[in-house]
Amino acid sequence: MLAALLLLGAAGAAAAGPVRFVQDRFVVGLWVPPATQENLDARYREIAEANFTLVVGQSGTNTAAHLKRCKRFGLKTLIPAHGPAEKLPDGPACWGYLLRDEPGAGAFAELARRAEEIRARRPGRFGYVNLFPNYAPPGALGTPTYEEHVARFVREVKPEVLSMDHYPLMRPEGDTRDQYCANLECFRRHSLAAGIPFWNYFYSMPFNDRLDPTEAQIRWQIFTAAAYGARGVLYFCYWTPGQGAAGAGEFPKGGALLTAEGRKTRHYEEARRINAELKNLGPTLMQLTSTGVYRVTTETNAPALAGSPLRQLARVGGDPAGHFIVGAFAHADGRRAVLIVNHDYRYTAWPTVRFDAAAEDVWEVSKTTGRAAPVEDDSPELKGLQLSFGAGDARLFLLPPAERTPLRLPRGRE
Repeated sequence: MLAALLLLGAAGAAAAGPVRFVQDRFVVGLWVPPATQENLDARYREIAEANFTLVVGQSGTNTAAHLKRCKRFGLKTLIPAHGPAEKLPDGPACWGYLLRDEPGAGAFAELARRAEEIRARRPGRFGYVNLFPNYAPPGALGTPTYEEHVARFVREVKPEVLSMDHYPLMRPEGDTRDQYCANLECFRRHSLAAGIPFWNYFYSMPFNDRLDPTEAQIRWQIFTAAAYGARGVLYFCYWTPGQGAAGAGEFPKGGALLTAEGRKTRHYEEARRINAELKNLGPTLMQLTSTGVYRVTTETNAPALAGSPLRQLARVGGDPAGHFIVGAFAHADGRRAVLIVNHDYRYTAWPTVRFDAAAEDVWEVSKTTGRAAPVEDDSPELKGLQLSFGAGDARLFLLPPAERTPLRLPRGRE
């Protein structure tokens, strides 16, 4: 009988397939870790103090030392996948292995084979692939459309995580943030259909025609991604690529969170502040499933909000019109949630907000503590509930479950 049970257990495990990676925390990640061999303990302490949770890549040439260093400072990491899967380094800090950045569709079959090999040989780890943004040309994608590119990747590679990089133009004479939102919406749909999380890179430094972003522009990129349901955001870049690095000609200004020489820029403290908020919101964000995203203004939002937990975002007299991105979610415990983002990264906004629940039943998740408390009116002398939003900033609210229509039974069966 014991032998039979063991055989049944083995058969069941084989039928279940390899143990797949499951994300257990909100990702605040970085690209280009410290490009130095010196004082790496101090450098990784700086990463942890800036409230990052994931290091993509490694510093130095000793992978074992990198893994120990990440564990010491409470960081997870994705490391280069050099060699066969059974020989890849592993450890508690390792989430997986870097397979490819921005592959064309012609590489998907080999990436699928490699990803499956990692699942089999390194249970619980995954092969990480980062996809092109939706402004990549069809020749690079290897498919007629971006939608088909993402769909084929999900279907063929069966990833544990969807990831892409998109750096919206935010210049006085040009703004491509609508394209950024369209890319996030594409990933939202595919991640929901596949039942996997998605992450995206945004930019935190000047390069090519991308201007050096303000803190409000960094906030807008991050919180807009969260409004579309992202479970991870990654900074491009943490350490400024040096002039000897491949493609470093794109970065003559420097200006990442740390310069190529290792000096902190203003972006380091900006990131530390924002990332602290993300770490506090993260446990709640990880419990949410996106149910919709709404682009609204304070002038024409009533029909556009149908189906969301909001009834109205109204302009207070004397204020300019406001523009908001509203992410609606179902919480794992049955409640609903809404993340409201000020789409304007130049000015604050003070709308009158009307939820579909009584104000006393609406709670806000604090970006300072991570705990939820009843929402407070920011302007109690005005009529209605006023909520203030910093430039490009966001706030997260929890609401009771939606009212359900009572079940109508035929007569005689009540």
